[in-house]
Amino acid sequence: MSDLEIFRSETRDWLNANCPESMRLPMKSEKDICWGGKQFEFSSDDQKLWLDRMAEKGWTCPAWPTEYGGGGLSKDETQILKEEMKRIKARDPLISFGIWMLGPALLKYGSEEQKKHYLPQITRGEIRWAQGYSEPGAGSDLAALRTKGEDKGDHWVVNGQKVWTSYADECDWIFALVRTEPDAPKHLGISFLLIDMTWNGVSTKPIKLISGKSPFCETFFDEVEVPKTNIVHVAGKGWDVAKYLLSHERANIAGGGSGAQMNPVAAAHKSGEVDAEGRVSDPILRGDIARLTIDALAFETTLQRIKDQADGGQGVGAKASMLKYYGTELNKRRHELNMSALGSDGLLWEGDNPEDGDPARSWLRSRANSIEGGTSEIQLNILAKRVLELPGS
Repeated sequence: MSDLEIFRSETRDWLNANCPESMRLPMKSEKDICWGGKQFEFSSDDQKLWLDRMAEKGWTCPAWPTEYGGGGLSKDETQILKEEMKRIKARDPLISFGIWMLGPALLKYGSEEQKKHYLPQITRGEIRWAQGYSEPGAGSDLAALRTKGEDKGDHWVVNGQKVWTSYADECDWIFALVRTEPDAPKHLGISFLLIDMTWNGVSTKPIKLISGKSPFCETFFDEVEVPKTNIVHVAGKGWDVAKYLLSHERANIAGGGSGAQMNPVAAAHKSGEVDAEGRVSDPILRGDIARLTIDALAFETTLQRIKDQADGGQGVGAKASMLKYYGTELNKRRHELNMSALGSDGLLWEGDNPEDGDPARSWLRSRANSIEGGTSEIQLNILAKRVLELPGS
């Protein structure tokens, strides 16, 4: 028996013994997602127990080094853990911008003190992060930001505004791009700062979307004092950190394209749009669902291959734009087909049950996928320039 076979057997036994049965059921609503953080309220004792057990093993971030709260697993061991969790339909114990955005950036660019201070808190779900990138006048042109930090010796005084900061009103900290050297060239003079949301001068305002609800907020900085120790990498080099973090963000947004939270076949059964053999009755819709299924499987394979290459040190680079664009389009197609399969039932906006109206609201929300994390147009421009090497206009 090989070492990996032994690891798989031990992992299977541990998951069977430690994953609560309720954490093996499909998520029905937002409250079933464990975001962690000081303000987070667990939906059940099992949800907290599952997080605590996985965090103790370091398996909320299985590939991170053990000295930073991770599991220290190899690439193959991490894949086995994912497969065994999928086998029993175990939920992710923790979903966090800290895990799939800030964490990788700190591992690459953070000081040793920052890694030891922040990373274990992230793996244990004790700290929740927001992203302070986009601004009202700097969306697609991210480097055109106006939020500025004035050098005061041992700290910066930060003033400005961020927009589309997801869950900022529920987060403990925010990582933000701040222009600290106003006379430097556009992509220089930007610093990557870590800011406590409870500090004086930090405030948020929710943004309501067409779906009737939204995780997005505006975030304001008014004379906020940020210690120099809270800079990641070095002053004026924040764009390096930002680009690296964006590649991880886009790759993870892309992962939504291979998911199955919206199941058009199940929706057709729910609405009664099936024939006597249990097949989707509309042959055109059935063909569209088959094409989506094949495309999603092909995309999942591509996503895994690129992740394996990244784990092997090859990096993701512009491939993240390809994944983000195609994953976004798949997710939008899935929601469109889900609505088609539901028929008139999909038009329900609210009712007696908390889940009533979720398909319509989720469909509307999916339209934002092609904007957040970099618009589809921007991703196509990146692919044209850096992958296809087409000439500029």
